[in-house]
Formats: sequence, structure tokens, C-alpha cells
Amino acid sequence: MRLTKLVLLAAAAMIGASGVAMAQGETDDPYLWLEPFASPRISDWIKTHNDQTFAALEADPRYKLFYDQALGIAEAKDRNPTGSFIGGKIYNFWQDADHVRGIWRRTSADSYATAAPEWETVLDLDALSATENANWVWKGADCARPAERRCLVSLSDGGEDAVTVREFDLATNSFVTDGFMLPKGKQEVSWVNENELLVSREWTPGLLTKSGYAYVVKSLKRGQPLASAREVYRGTVDDVAASGGVIRDGQGKTLPFVQRGTDFFHNETYVLTAKGPKRLIMPAKANLVDMIHGRVIIQSQEEWTPVGSKKTFPAGSLLSVDLAALLADPAHLKPTLIYAPAAREALQVGSATNGVLMASILDNVQSRTLLFKPGPKGTWTRSMLKLPHNSTVAVVSTSATDNRALLLVTGFLDPPSQWLADAGTGAAHQIRQEPSKFDAAGLVAEQRHAVSSDGTSIPYFLVHRANMKLDGTNPTLLYAYGGFEVSQTPGYSATNGKLWLERGGVFAVANIRGGGEFGPAWHEAGLSTKRQIVYDDFAAVGRDLIATRVTSPRRLGIRGGSNGGLLMGVEFTQHPELWNAVVIDIPLLDMLRISKIAAGASWEGEYGNVEDPAVRKFWERVSPYHALSKDRKYPVPFIYTTTKDDRVGPQHARKFAARMEEFGLPFYYYENTEGGHAAGANLKQTARTQALEYVYLTRKLMDPVEPK
Repeated sequence: MRLTKLVLLAAAAMIGASGVAMAQGETDDPYLWLEPFASPRISDWIKTHNDQTFAALEADPRYKLFYDQALGIAEAKDRNPTGSFIGGKIYNFWQDADHVRGIWRRTSADSYATAAPEWETVLDLDALSATENANWVWKGADCARPAERRCLVSLSDGGEDAVTVREFDLATNSFVTDGFMLPKGKQEVSWVNENELLVSREWTPGLLTKSGYAYVVKSLKRGQPLASAREVYRGTVDDVAASGGVIRDGQGKTLPFVQRGTDFFHNETYVLTAKGPKRLIMPAKANLVDMIHGRVIIQSQEEWTPVGSKKTFPAGSLLSVDLAALLADPAHLKPTLIYAPAAREALQVGSATNGVLMASILDNVQSRTLLFKPGPKGTWTRSMLKLPHNSTVAVVSTSATDNRALLLVTGFLDPPSQWLADAGTGAAHQIRQEPSKFDAAGLVAEQRHAVSSDGTSIPYFLVHRANMKLDGTNPTLLYAYGGFEVSQTPGYSATNGKLWLERGGVFAVANIRGGGEFGPAWHEAGLSTKRQIVYDDFAAVGRDLIATRVTSPRRLGIRGGSNGGLLMGVEFTQHPELWNAVVIDIPLLDMLRISKIAAGASWEGEYGNVEDPAVRKFWERVSPYHALSKDRKYPVPFIYTTTKDDRVGPQHARKFAARMEEFGLPFYYYENTEGGHAAGANLKQTARTQALEYVYLTRKLMDPVEPK
């Protein structure tokens, strides 16, 4: 597993607030006592505010209906079982009413393609949790190629990003006695071969970067205690993190490497050789993707003119380098272009089968799946996978032994369908489609555009009744994320469909800057002190919904989580007149102390470093926690977080709610004591969160008169 944006987001560290020097302006913060993850006083505070929210929203007669419907959708046995290729079979992790924590199971490829696959349980987390008196939450498995018979299973306590890693034998369906076992921690682990791992973790207490991640990578061989692992790379305490990875092709060639993250988006890549690590000279925003027939695939998110070359490759390109040439001279790479984006295109991700590179791209926020086959003299031939248009297509899993791939195809109104593709021929066929979970009759989805403060056209999707009256009375929920180059595309949400669209609501998704819908430049336009444009884009979409009479401020609500929770906090404080409901999920809100809370220090590449005077000046004005005013009228928000969130941390939400309470401003607050950076640790917890939020939205936006 390489150090990328997704790895960082999924492996955040806990950073305590105690003992950290406070910057000027923070010494008068009366809510620093809410920053530890837990204490008796904090527990009492959480219970008091949770009980107030439960008393108001769970007493609503619609709550039980919404909960039952949300849970029924989540536990439905006719959901699509998303599969992964492992050792010639299809594996799936599954939760339902009978498997609350879930089971890891497998079937044959032929059986998987039938309407009713015959599953064999491999690991039962409910039984394991009962036996070990634990609350295990599944965090995935990584199996050693080429045989894929031994796997590293990652288990979390209650949903935290910190995991325990244990070796599992697929032949015996059991954990390996005296096998690899890494105690709980925020760590990255990759197989070199069946008897050796690359591991980055907190090897001794405090051996972490200022961001709270590991920066020492070691080789751990079978039978060795952790203390005997051999160091292969050491970064610095000022890095974000360092971790190891291995890419390999179907012919047995491997390339072990280390990535040193200098910030969230920039890194240095080193190949591990017998003579030690050797740096690859390539852009700091480039990553190793995969390898096909000895060709190393590189995705570069910035413009690249290789050393000694007159050719420049644009940002968002896919390129290949011969493995032997790379090892011979890592400082003078000679890449071949595989793909470069057109004006309205954006590369999302590349993944390889045994002999074909599959590239997922967006074309004006519409999904396309391109196929690239290696040709003579380093060349590549291009074709396109034949799939439905106007849908979102995700490559779920690729086979390492042949050219098969599993894909998920979905849209706002189309239930997810699973497809089996042959990347070698370009053919694909649907193997199953999930039954509809809400009545979509009469609903349509369209793409519209708003104009932002600088004149830029901002696309957004709108889902509504075909006969919708443009009279400003339609209850409308607007969603966006706006950060970390994450793209928002059409997707089927059964719960949103059942609890909102089916009941007459309108749903909008905004493709604001900060995301990756139009490539790296779309993301970079909103970094650090330029971030106000992200918030202007979102407000522009809200105003467009009002100006076109789709809705009105009384009937317009907004929702976002994580970085999207920060977006909600800013829109709440900057434009309270535009919305009547604001759902602020697992948010970042105190942007002056972000580096001292949970994993916040690692995101300076996105938000800037508040030690920089210009950055601090920006966030002193924009940070939602600091922008709240007791003299301004705000809508009543719903604020949600989890105690177990060791990524963003519950501190932001707690302090924001406490300040609102200080100012006499009403709000709903719910902090789940489990769940990690998510809506819950199991399906019942998730259903409760969803029911609370949709009761809140219904009361605020759909009811003729808001309940007191």
C-alpha cells in the first residue's frame, strides 16, 4: 500500500491537545477542555446534548418510520454483493441483520455471476468479536501475490483508523499461528513476498511525524519480532509520513518502493535496491500506479518535463517507464505517454489487469472507462469499454491472473448494477442489478450550471420531479464536498431516495472547485488562501436554485461531511440567509487549531499552515468556529460527529456547538460514541444517524410550519 491521498485519509493519527503551546488568540479559548477525546466531564457534556436531540427528533412520529426504512435498506439481502478477485475466486464483505459486524465470504467466479451465488464464510466478525470480547470493525484485507493464499486482515476497535493487522490463511479459514501480527496502530503494511513485509508504524513511543504518522519504514521477515525488523528508509519528523509499497506485474516482476510525503499532495519516491533506496526523479505530485509486462505506470498530477527531455507532459497524464531502464537510471526517466486529458476531461484513477491498463476518466463529469494495451517499442493502443452512458462507472476489482474486471455502474435514479468486463476484448456484460429501493417514477436527473463570483461556470446535478413547479416552494437539499481533488458524480443513494426524493424532495450535487471533476487545476484553484472561491462556488449554486425558482431560502437545506463539514460551517456563517437547514457532519471547524487536533497537521497541503501569517489571516476571517457571532441570525443546524473519529476528531463539532450554546443559538447535536470517521460502526448505528438527520430535514424544509 503506497502513501497516497486515500491512504492518508484512511490512516489518520491522534494528536493530543495537552502540552501544546498555544498561538496568540487561542489562550482565551474557553472550550479547550473539549479537545481531549474523552473524560468524565466530556462524557456528561455529550450525553446532555445527545439527550436533548433525541428528545426532540426521536419523539417525532416519523422517526421510527425513517429508522425502519433506513435499516431495512441497509440490511436488505438483495443488495449487490461487491466482489474482489483473490486467488481465482470472488470475495465479498457483507453485513445484514444476521451479521451485524459482518462476514468475509467467497464464491467461484461462475457462481458469482448467477442471481444467487453460493457463498462460503471465510471469517465471521460477530463470532470473532464474541470470542475475543472485542468490537471489531472490518478495515479490509491485503493478500500476498502471486498465490494470494495468505492475507493481512486489518481490524479496527469500534471504527477507528488505527488497526490491528493479523495474518490469515485462506486455505484453512483461520488466523495463522505465529504468523505476522502487528499490534494496534496507525500503520501501513505491504507484502514483499509471502515471507516479508514492508511496515511503517510507531516503532518506539513517539517515533512519529508532527502530523502523527510513521516516518520509519522497515522490512519485517516471517518469524521476526518487531524489534528485529530491519530499517530500509527513514524520513524526518517534519514530513507528513513515509510508507512502503510494492507493485508487480503478472509475469513476476516486482518493484518495492517507499514514498516520503512532504505534504498531503507532494512526495518523493524511492525504489528499494540492494544498495539502498534510490530516488526516482519525477514530479512531486506523481505516483506509481501499477506495472504491466515490465512497464511501470505513473500517474502525474502536475506538468512534467523529464530530465534531459524537451517534451512536456500535461498534468493529469498517465505514463509508462520500462522497469529495467528505471532501475538502471532512476534519475533520468524516459516516460512514454499513455493518456493526456482533453479540455473537459479529468483522469480519476488507473488500475491494471494482467495485461491491460484501465483508466477511469470524467468527460464533463460523465464517466468513461478507457483501455490501454502495451504495443511494440513502448507504445500503447487505446480503446473504450462499452458501458452505459450518463452513469458513474467504478472499476471495483481487477484480476491479476487474466484480463477480467468487476465494475459498478450507477446513477441518481438507477440502482447499482454489476458488470463483468474483459479488458482484453473490451466487452462487458451486466451480471446483476440491485432492485429499486425507492419509487423513481416521474423523477429526472439533469445537469445545470451556475456562475460563480469570478465568472466561472459551476456545473451541478439536479434530481427532481419532471413536473416540478418553479414556484420556489420545493424542499431542496444541496450537497457538495469541494476538496482534496475528490470528484462528485451521480450515484444511487437508496436512503436519500426513500426518505427524501420519494417524499417530494429535490436533490442537488454541486461540482465546485477543490474537487477533481476537471483535473488538477480545478482542485488547485481552491487551495489554502485561495479557498474562498470554493465557498463562493457553492453559494452561487444555492443562489441559482433560488433565482430559477426551484426553491427559496425557506425550503433550501445543505449537507456535507468531513471537508464538506467545513464547507457547511463556512456557508452557515457566511450566508445564513440562504438556507433554512444545515447538516454539518464529522466536520473541521476550528481552522486555527486544526494542526493540534487529530490528523489535522497532515492537511496543510490543502488548507495551508496557520503559522504562515497570510494563511492565519485568511482563516481568522473564515474559520467557522471563530466566525460565529452572537449578534447574527442563523438557521438551526444539525451537528454530527463520533467519539471514535481519530481522523478529523470530534473536537471541532463539540467546540462549535459549545460556542453556539454560549451565544444562545439553538442547534441539534449528536455524537455517536463509536463509528470512526463514518455514520456508525454497524448498520443499526448508521440507520439511527440517517433517521435523525432526515427527521431534522423534513421538519425544517418540508413541514408547512416548523415545529418549535
